[in-house]
Amino acid sequence: MLSISKVTDTDLNKLRSLGRKTFLDTFIYSELNNPADVESYSVTAFTHDKMLAELINPNSAFYFALWDEKPIGYIKINYADAQTELKDDTSLELERIYVLAAHQSKRIGKELLNFAIDLAQKDKLQYLWLGVWEHNQKAIAFYERNGFETFGSHDFMLGNDKQTDLLMRRSTL
Repeated sequence: MLSISKVTDTDLNKLRSLGRKTFLDTFIYSELNNPADVESYSVTAFTHDKMLAELINPNSAFYFALWDEKPIGYIKINYADAQTELKDDTSLELERIYVLAAHQSKRIGKELLNFAIDLAQKDKLQYLWLGVWEHNQKAIAFYERNGFETFGSHDFMLGNDKQTDLLMRRSTL
């Protein structure tokens, strides 16, 4: 049974482990990525201090997707100045949405996305936005099926590899 639960500072090690594993599983096997760049990014992105700073930021929140009380995925959302790009008070950024590979056929990503949309609606925000790697066709198709449209792009450094993320958004009204 699926449940969604807010991550607290006592969950930091579980979050770091899940974050690193899902990131590596998603990107290290892509023929378009150098595994050394993926590893380099993951070593710095999931440190104790960096993740703790993100977790205690009052304008950010993490939520676990729990399957039988075990974390199998998570999202990170950002409000206002915690947003990575727009810093828009009328929007919510979905910065991360990851699910363990073994659970990806269970519609967990859809549930997490709907949860983020519900949060934006409760806060009366106009839209939800995110960045997605331009070569992650599976994720882009998922977002498009769920009402997202591309509105721009930005650079993303994966180790030493400068990549392009598409910026996508959908109305929450």
